[in-house]
Amino acid sequence: MKLSGQSIIGFHAGAATKEVFQATNPRTGERLEPGFFSATAEEVNQAALLAHQAFAIYSRTTGREKAKFLRAIAANIESITSELIERAEQETALPKPRLQGETARTCGQLRLFAQVAEEGSWVMARIDRANAERKPAPKPDLRSMLRPLGPVVVFGASNFPLAFSVAGGDTASALAAGNPVIVKAHSAHPGTSELVGQAVQEAVRQCNLPEGVFSLLFGRGAQIGVALMKHPLVKAAGFTGSRSAGRQLMDTAASRPEPIPFYAEMSSTNPVFILPGALRERADAIAAGLHASFTLGAGQFCTKPGMVFLPEGAGAPGFVDKLQQSVNESAPFHLLTGGIRSAYESSIADRKARHGVKLVAEKSTAGNGQLGVGAALFQTDGQTFLKDPELAGEIFGPATLLVRHANRDEMLEAARDLEGHLTATIHGTEQDLREFSDLVAILENKVGRLVINGFPTGVEVSHAMVHGGPYPSTSDGRSTSVGSQAIFRFSRPICYQDFPDTALPEELKNENPLHIWRMVDGEMTREPVLQPQGLEVAR
Repeated sequence: MKLSGQSIIGFHAGAATKEVFQATNPRTGERLEPGFFSATAEEVNQAALLAHQAFAIYSRTTGREKAKFLRAIAANIESITSELIERAEQETALPKPRLQGETARTCGQLRLFAQVAEEGSWVMARIDRANAERKPAPKPDLRSMLRPLGPVVVFGASNFPLAFSVAGGDTASALAAGNPVIVKAHSAHPGTSELVGQAVQEAVRQCNLPEGVFSLLFGRGAQIGVALMKHPLVKAAGFTGSRSAGRQLMDTAASRPEPIPFYAEMSSTNPVFILPGALRERADAIAAGLHASFTLGAGQFCTKPGMVFLPEGAGAPGFVDKLQQSVNESAPFHLLTGGIRSAYESSIADRKARHGVKLVAEKSTAGNGQLGVGAALFQTDGQTFLKDPELAGEIFGPATLLVRHANRDEMLEAARDLEGHLTATIHGTEQDLREFSDLVAILENKVGRLVINGFPTGVEVSHAMVHGGPYPSTSDGRSTSVGSQAIFRFSRPICYQDFPDTALPEELKNENPLHIWRMVDGEMTREPVLQPQGLEVAR
């Protein structure tokens, strides 16, 4: 596929405007061709209008048709895998094996949501049958299900150019629910975004869907994103990025004349708690796994463990020595953008200057290239950590903080003081877990996912996964951006009272033609709705 540098607005190309930007190779600093044209205000409006028009048709598209569409997107992406990975490597400096894995994950997500849409039970159909004999008032026939919201804006993430980008989880879940999608491409990898955008656009054509089902807009800075968030035809948005950008868009969504749902994944430091028994039994293995986790992807994962609570004890010095050695032997890292590198260097400098914080190890950045950085390991004590809230903040990059706590009470106090995070990890023996059951109870209210004797940087795409957490890790801790439950973010319940059977959606008809799971009078079943004695059903 040939890159044009122009936005994709339905089936049409955006204009060649005067405002042009280019991607940069993080390793070499080389500017990559072509230039990309920033979308205009008129194009923002056009994309929103096309999406609004498409919603009338696409929202009524069957689950089978939506599944066909999602699978077509996955197949189209797979057909350009080599070209896609080549461009993504140039724009991100991420290694090809990582990008190959991310391509597979992206296509797997699309096919997971295709399965969910096709099976159909996700709509949570509920039927309460009428009872004309009920006293003092007859009971009406009530039937409810989830329906899509309308045009959804998706913001591409810098750190996942495929899995959280143009055809990533937000897009897949919104499309599966029946919503048209407008993607604001991330300016760090516009070429990768255009290639995937072309694959999605072609799938829209292949499946004979309305052109407004998908659009892709380019632009640097916040202008395009804010304009999309303010557009009255946009009904929801999904975002993965920094707390500052997420908060700005979150406030924009709330301040509209018609506020809309905004699902942001923002900042998370993902605490790790190492309990005494685990430290005694496998300190070296935990240290090795921790180093691999906080440096994975140059520490640019939202689930990177950024603070580690370590008890004072016989195994602690050896653990620190092992981790220090691993940091000193780390390979060089390249961050995704100049902005991320500047923020990382500023955060590292700030942490070095903080009272009570010691730099244990730092890898030299010599010869790492323009966006090269080294891993860093810091250490503090429990009381310093409790007195300095800034130490719990996220550093986006290959750095972590050891918190050496003196006793159980100090550790539990630190856990209670935590803000919301995506994950928390506990390393412990079975006896540890019994003795520290109160830690688990505390962390259940702090995070979306609890990990035992593992590391949080692997996020499985499945039905049970929760990738979310209390604010500020996300804007709404009741939701997930990974896994099939993500579809619920872009839908709302609607109830049909006393409708004749012929006027009901397929999901609510008496015969259950889709053979989905439904709750009928409080019990889950796939059976048709019959007419028991004394009850009336929708006609």
